[in-house]
Amino acid sequence: MSLITLVVVLIVVGVLLWLVNAYIPMDRKIKYILNVVVVIAVVIWLLQVFGVLGSFGQHTYRPLTYLKAGRRRGRGLAGGPGQAGVDWASSNSC
Repeated sequence: MSLITLVVVLIVVGVLLWLVNAYIPMDRKIKYILNVVVVIAVVIWLLQVFGVLGSFGQHTYRPLTYLKAGRRRGRGLAGGPGQAGVDWASSNSC
């Protein structure tokens, strides 16, 4: 992302936040919460843009139905008589 795009996005977010604060009637506490949420979101976004904070979408999480499907096939987590249990942590790489 170029520096110009970064500055434009920050200006647009700042102007939108100013417009909301100036022209939409809200309780002071709600405006404060809105400002804090927007500032935290912008800081997290900036940390991701500069590579300080990794992307939240990089990790792959398996849904719970994946584990349930393994149990239906007789490969439960605890295992049965004469059957070794499946170690999900070491057999699946994320």
